[in-house]
Amino acid sequence: MSKVVHVIGGGLAGSEAAFYLLKRGYEVHLHECRPARDDGAHHTALFGELVCSNSLKSKNLDNAAGLLKEEMRKMGSISMEAASKSEVPSGNALSVDRDVFAKEITAKLRSFPNFVLHEEEVKNLDDEPTILATGPLTSEPLLEHLQQRMGSKCLSFFDASAPIVSKDSIDFSKAYFKSRFAQDDAAYINCPFTKEEYTRFVDELLKAEKAVLHSFDTKYFEGCLPVEVIASRGYETLRHGPLKPFGLGTPEHPKPYAVVQLRQDTLLGDYYNLVGFQTNLTYPAQRRVFSLIPGLEHAEFLRYGLMHRNSFFDSPRVLNEDLSIKGIDNVFVAGQLSGVEGYVESAATGIVAAINLDRRLNGLPFLPVPRESVLGSLLFYILHASSPFEPMNANWGIVPNADKHNRERSIESALSAIESYWAKAHE
Repeated sequence: MSKVVHVIGGGLAGSEAAFYLLKRGYEVHLHECRPARDDGAHHTALFGELVCSNSLKSKNLDNAAGLLKEEMRKMGSISMEAASKSEVPSGNALSVDRDVFAKEITAKLRSFPNFVLHEEEVKNLDDEPTILATGPLTSEPLLEHLQQRMGSKCLSFFDASAPIVSKDSIDFSKAYFKSRFAQDDAAYINCPFTKEEYTRFVDELLKAEKAVLHSFDTKYFEGCLPVEVIASRGYETLRHGPLKPFGLGTPEHPKPYAVVQLRQDTLLGDYYNLVGFQTNLTYPAQRRVFSLIPGLEHAEFLRYGLMHRNSFFDSPRVLNEDLSIKGIDNVFVAGQLSGVEGYVESAATGIVAAINLDRRLNGLPFLPVPRESVLGSLLFYILHASSPFEPMNANWGIVPNADKHNRERSIESALSAIESYWAKAHE
């Protein structure tokens, strides 16, 4: 008989963990509260649904996020497999059709005869072999249970998603296609501002009504700030951030003062999301203020932006080196709950947590991911960072001895280290 393991949470990390363990022959019981419980952010019951954006960040190997994706491919990642089948044009970024992406993951997991789905909310943990991958929207009852057992309070910050509009409703007498710095395609729709239009937009953005936030603290993650918070830091902040015009000029628009970019969100190319427009404005305020963007005056908003709590553990204090919880050794944590930030980063930890659980159940010693890799460096950070702990995404700054003058050397070292790790994990 196959061994039974439990995976709680059907997001990216949970899907990766389940996929690995299913391939290893385990009977995997996946517990997912959707659709029975509405978490206020997801829109489907599919596994691996992307909420905040459809972008998995850079495809380039000289970018740490791009290299992390290649490391995951070498480890048989289900999300990288799904991304290859659902990719949409977006310059140097890997962006996907969200529905196709999630349907690919869902169908793949459901195809295993040893896969068992429980559509239920888990409110407490047994001491059975478990991957905990409930993500940033972990329910309050489960968080309270974990805090009682771990003796440590979970931390949290706000996260947000951006609006999506219909392409057919965009005014292309003002908007145009172009990728920044001629990235070999024209994947993005650009909405250029004059200085006067930009000033009016920022004025209205700053005084727009915000949605009321309940039962959260008021800490924002710097890597995903609401657009109105960025604007509050100074009039020029947006045009040097998500609205920067550099590399987006055309003969018709030689020197735009600021530019809003929209990224394709579906394979059909009928939906586009506003890049960098995470927001906590009320829905009426979003319609009014974002309609001031040139080209979006009559935009049809298919989905408005929203804000939600993002919970995570104080991992250096509460997790063991193998991502198991101190005092609850059979429970391994993966995804954003572990303190990583980002889609790809979350997914990658799901693979590692599953490897660690598999080795534990088979009486094998813990095998650390080499620090020469982006993934190994990311895991080292979340397990050894100083207090107060802040979530981290993939970047070269956490990779030891990364050669900024010879990225090729660092890339080769990282990929060689992951190949060696993967081989040892399956000896």
